[in-house]
Parts: sequence; C-alpha cells; structure tokens
Amino acid sequence: MSRFRLHPWFLMAVGVVFISLSAILVKLSTAPATVIAAWRLLIAACLMLPLWWWKHRGEIRKISRRDWGLSFLSGVFLAFHFALWFASLSYTSVASSVVLVTLQPVFSFVGAYLLFGERSRPAALASAGIAMAGGMILGWGDFASGGMAWFGDSLALAGAGMVTAYWLMGQNLRTRMSTVTYTLIVYSTAGLLLAGVTLAFGQPLFSYPSRDWWLFFLLALFPTLLGHSLLNWVIRWIPATTVSVAILGEPIGASLLAWIIFSEQPGVFQWIGGLFIIIGVYGFLRYKETSEKPGTAHSQTRQGDSL
Repeated sequence: MSRFRLHPWFLMAVGVVFISLSAILVKLSTAPATVIAAWRLLIAACLMLPLWWWKHRGEIRKISRRDWGLSFLSGVFLAFHFALWFASLSYTSVASSVVLVTLQPVFSFVGAYLLFGERSRPAALASAGIAMAGGMILGWGDFASGGMAWFGDSLALAGAGMVTAYWLMGQNLRTRMSTVTYTLIVYSTAGLLLAGVTLAFGQPLFSYPSRDWWLFFLLALFPTLLGHSLLNWVIRWIPATTVSVAILGEPIGASLLAWIIFSEQPGVFQWIGGLFIIIGVYGFLRYKETSEKPGTAHSQTRQGDSL
C-alpha cells in the first residue's frame, strides 16, 4: 500500500487536468455535436477493447438480462448528456457551460433521495441551495446579456441532469461489473446511438477534415480514458467524495484555457455565479451525511477493477 501513497493523488490531479480539456477540444472542432460525441465514445471503446479482451471478456457471460438492459439505458443517458452538453458550447461560453454541468452532484442528491432514500445533513442542503442560487445568477447574467447564451445554459443544465441518471445507474451496476466491462458497454451503446441519430438527421459521419479526426481521437484519449477512467481507478485508494471535490477543478481549468485560447473572458455574473456554484457544490460534498470510503459500494468500484 505504501508504494501507492503518492501515485493516486498524482493520478487524480492528472485526471482533472485531462477532463478540463474536453470543452476546449469540442469548441475547436467544426463537426456537429452528435458527431463529436459519437466518435469520442466509439474511439474510446475501440481503445478499451484490447484490455477488455485480455482481462475481462469472461464477464460477458455472467451479465444478467436485467443488467444488460440497465447498461443499455445508462448508455442512452450518457449519449443525451454528451449531445446536450456539446451542443451548449455552440451557444454559451465554456465557463458557463462547464460550471453548470458541475451542478451534477446536487442533481444526484435529488435522484439518490428519490430512488434510494439517501438523506443529507442540513449543512449539505444549505450548500446545495447556494450552488443552485449560483446557477440562477449565472443564467440571469447570460439571459440579460441577450443572444442565445441562455439557451446554451439550458442545454448544459439538461446535460447535467442526464449524466446524473447515468451515474446513479452506474452506482448500482458497477458493484457487479468491472469498470472496463461496464464502460465498454456504455460507451459502445452511447456512441452507436449518437451515430444513428446523426445519420437519421442526414448529417455525414465521415466527411470531416483531418484536424477534426485528430480532435475526436484526443477527446477519446485524454478526457475520456486518461481523465474519467483515471478518476474511476483512483477511487480504490482515495474516497469518492474527495475525487468529486477534485473534479471541481475542471471548470477552473477549462475557463482558464478558454480565456487563453478563445479570449472568452468571464463576465461579472459568470464570476459571481460560478463562485457560488463551486463553493456550494464543495460544501455539499463536504457535508454529505454519507461518508464514502474506498472499496465501498458507494465508491462505485469493486475489487479487481483496473484501467
């Protein structure tokens, strides 16, 4: 155990840096949102396939029909999350979009309360209220500024709701599947669904410049495999709540990159609303009554998982 004392924390920091690249890479692409999301997920699934075949292919025979159905449904929610969030970046700023998606833990609390009866301390509920107030401040600022920024904010919020459903389903399924098997099924389902939607709306899947293909590959490699997968893996040594708080660094990193690359300087309402959201979500995760520890069911991993 001692040899991992520094490594998980270092990998967690690397994972947060990589997921911060997601919105930037999407913004740089000229392809439609569904195309970007489809190829991100399908390429990620292809990159995972050799590892799954080497270490986890035997699991496929042990998956029940119910778990297959729930895994496919989880993939549907993930597909909607990426489609809505990527589309939001065409209408609003990176800072607004990424910060609003950060509200996911608060939405997760509502879902966990309704589905599992999980309760939180009054301090956590007050923090959730602060985060929601920040979302309203940010949204009002974008609405008052005119244009379609408010529409992009709405898409980002809807995307946060969809990824909440995805995580809630995964919380249960990943007690019976390895991370690799579960994510391979979900990424494949979501990617194929988005590809089908793209074709149904008459948009091409392949006729994009090489620059876009490089961006698809980078999205699959860095934010997906070296970002989210690293964070899922380090939960074996670091409490899930700590990892969740670390992910709050994503809007900060993404906003800073957007400022440098796209000259997207956050306005007053974005600064105030974003600060409220980050403080509120941090407080919510800090004061939740359920204290997650590595190796528990709530840490969403299981013994023997690997990248």
